[in-house]
Amino acid sequence: MTQPIANRFPTPSLDKLPEDIRTRILTVQEKSGFVPNVFLTLAYRPDEFRAFFAYHDALMEKDSGLTKAEREMIVVATSAANQCQYCVIAHGAILRIRAKSPVIADQIAVNYRKADIAPRQRAMLDFAMKVSRSAEEVSEADFAALAAHGFSNDDVWDIAAVAAFFALSNRLANVTAMRPNEEFYLMGRLPKGN
Repeated sequence: MTQPIANRFPTPSLDKLPEDIRTRILTVQEKSGFVPNVFLTLAYRPDEFRAFFAYHDALMEKDSGLTKAEREMIVVATSAANQCQYCVIAHGAILRIRAKSPVIADQIAVNYRKADIAPRQRAMLDFAMKVSRSAEEVSEADFAALAAHGFSNDDVWDIAAVAAFFALSNRLANVTAMRPNEEFYLMGRLPKGN
């Protein structure tokens, strides 16, 4: 059974989208073999699509003190707390691939405190959860705890920015009733070729 992309807003057809957005979507499709529903859902508002993905790429694709897998850990943990099915499933798949672990995303989504992660990563997720759920409570003690695990000020900014950005993403995904693509469920769970 094919899942709907989103239930609440119309999904624009590719041929009606501005050229830059259509090109980006087709590039993603060529690379992954499918179009993640987030692209089609957000294409409903082209200017916001561009802004969303520009900030997404600035946060998630750069080289920094956080690995790409650690950034995905932040997305999965905070998205689970925000009950965002789309982001837990889609970014769980990316996390499995980037961490080269078929179980890590499930562990983090259910309870990151019991996941097979390093103490440094747990401190990172503790802070990300605080930013996502109660940012008004962030204090100097949080910065000291992260510094004790070797995080720089830039790393702390990155943790906070990823958590905050995906709080926005989680809320849009929930409001639009965005559904994860079926392809995401098995990605990174089985060796390639199976």
